[in-house]
Amino acid sequence: MIYVDADACPVKPEILKVAERHGLEVSFVANSGLRPSRDPMIHNIIVSGAFDAADDWIAERAGPGDIVITADVPLAGRCVAKGAQVTGPTGRIFDATNIGMASAMRDLGAHLRETGESKGYNAAFSARDRSKFLETLDRLCRRTRSGA
Repeated sequence: MIYVDADACPVKPEILKVAERHGLEVSFVANSGLRPSRDPMIHNIIVSGAFDAADDWIAERAGPGDIVITADVPLAGRCVAKGAQVTGPTGRIFDATNIGMASAMRDLGAHLRETGESKGYNAAFSARDRSKFLETLDRLCRRTRSGA
């Protein structure tokens, strides 16, 4: 199963393409509307508007053999701890070897924004990011299908 933190996810079409090629189900989880699908392999889950409701829904279900797609570092950490494979929409892998550093960098960035030391601008999502994501997701799907 592929779980997607779908609010503001820029790679939904790419996820569908790769999941279909590998025969994997996808659950898009969001706080607001999602484009309906007639494909029985695609599940759209709308959770309450409560803070972190989508994250909680995904973290409760994800585990070994699952893939989670999120840019949210705390959610990535929760899913890594449960044994899921996690990637961001830019193809960045989150795993046991780097989730601590990713969390620390997130916290540092938040602190710098709060103190005015940083404006907090994120780089624009690029074609290179999309390509790297496709490569990473395909690799994770192959790993999942092989049972590794």
